[in-house]
Amino acid sequence: MDAGLKGFVIPGASFSDLPQAIKLVEKYENIYFAVGVHPYDAEEYNIETMKEFVNHKKCVAIGECGLDYFRLPQDETEKEKYKDKQKEVFISQIKFAKEVGKPLIVHIRDASQDAKDLLIKYADPKVGGILHCFNADECLLSLSESFYYGIGGVLTFKNAKKLVDIFPKIPKNRILIETDSPYLTPEPFRGSRNEPKYCVQIASKMSELLNLDEKELKDLIILNTKRIFKVFSSLS
Repeated sequence: MDAGLKGFVIPGASFSDLPQAIKLVEKYENIYFAVGVHPYDAEEYNIETMKEFVNHKKCVAIGECGLDYFRLPQDETEKEKYKDKQKEVFISQIKFAKEVGKPLIVHIRDASQDAKDLLIKYADPKVGGILHCFNADECLLSLSESFYYGIGGVLTFKNAKKLVDIFPKIPKNRILIETDSPYLTPEPFRGSRNEPKYCVQIASKMSELLNLDEKELKDLIILNTKRIFKVFSSLS
């Protein structure tokens, strides 16, 4: 692939996206997918649909699932109902990941403490998962014995001081690169549609912050990716 990209995992967000993801994973060797429901789509969650797709030979994770309190209803009663529904669906997916032995891909926005509490209570530390688009909340670093930290284009943003400051505190053996495509395009391409080829810009910023050369960073990311997903054995 261009830019040295050799494989990736497509997170699930909505069940409607799964047919397209499966077309891609069945066409290309080193593309895999996850099945899950984003907190914004909690109302569509159905455990039977999860079970239908999880046994596909290229399904490697559960999610992205989690909590997102960025757009809460104004009414206090409705706000609590909204949060409760997200928590209910998140807990179900955490338990399902534990049941099938696949890592979680976790979305957390403005809900770090609630998400952390649920992961500590329900997740299988032996299986663990990934904190997708890690939000630079230092309280989540305590999950590093079980979870990896997905780092995307935000690391390159000029206003990303919080993430830049906390990034070196993440254990090196827990760092992953991700895109959140089509969003969060790294500098200098910010404002255009994000694509996997722009991982080069993220890797370059990581190398700078960790004082690693390009080869060391590449080897680190490949090793971490193999370890969490248990695939990509052919990559080097």
